Amino acid sequence: MELILKSNDEKSLAKIIALAKKLNIIIEKKNAVSKKTAKSDLKDRILDFKAKESSSFGDATEWQKKERSDRELPFS
Repeated sequence: MELILKSNDEKSLAKIIALAKKLNIIIEKKNAVSKKTAKSDLKDRILDFKAKESSSFGDATEWQKKERSDRELPFS
């Protein structure tokens, strides 16, 4: 299990770290470099999304060529 604690109060963090050491809990301390908001993080995740599989809808260009074969398309 992983537990993330965030605080600006150094005294409180020191108490938590001391207790964790007494309980033989592994502590991994990371300093926050960037103060992005949750909304900004979510936006970045959405923009960086890469589908693992190809679209189940197929190729849009092929569909348009088939459906609109009676009309001239700009990418024909």
